[in-house]
Amino acid sequence: MEAAVSSLFAQKMEILEIVKMSLQVSGSATIISALIGIPLGAWIGLSEFKGKRLLLRLVYTLMALPPVLAGLLVYLLLSRSGPLGFMELLFTPTAMIIAQCLLVTPIITGLVSAGIAAKEGLIFEHAISLGASKAQATWTIIKEARTGIIAGIMTGFGRAFAEVGAVMLVGGNIRHMTRVLTTSIVMETRQGNFEMGIALGIILLLLSFMVSSIVLSNAEEFSLK
Repeated sequence: MEAAVSSLFAQKMEILEIVKMSLQVSGSATIISALIGIPLGAWIGLSEFKGKRLLLRLVYTLMALPPVLAGLLVYLLLSRSGPLGFMELLFTPTAMIIAQCLLVTPIITGLVSAGIAAKEGLIFEHAISLGASKAQATWTIIKEARTGIIAGIMTGFGRAFAEVGAVMLVGGNIRHMTRVLTTSIVMETRQGNFEMGIALGIILLLLSFMVSSIVLSNAEEFSLK
């Protein structure tokens, strides 16, 4: 392990670059997915419409979408022979973000929908009976379901941050370009550098803990306002 720590310090600039790329890709994918998944999940949770059960089944199925399959779909979409090949996005951080969005959006959508649906039956009628408008009642439900919404966002970020199959496929693990912590761990393990792989894994866990702590602290402050 001492050799791994020494190696980390010797390559600290490259490690920082990898950490930055990991946070940039996963953070961007989570934000984009949240912007799509929260409104969509809220709409599904609050609405009654024909085909809702089918839509929910589709969302729950996509929540378990295999990362390699997501990566393959994005690869085929962005490859030279694909419909978006002219954009030359394959093996770029943008391709990695797209692949992660494909994995994260259903997770946020499904968890937000479930969280809001659980609160809707208890709160909506009560709020209306107290004189609130439908818009006010809806906003009250969303505020009360914020724990589920935050859980959805953090679960999505965790999925993105720990993902390796899709980003390896569409990013290529190119040094100084698309290398992230998870693909670095795979590379070091394949080369037999197990101690280095463990050290990078510890960094991955620490970063996940830090991000979760920051988000939850801000969420607690928001809930007290």
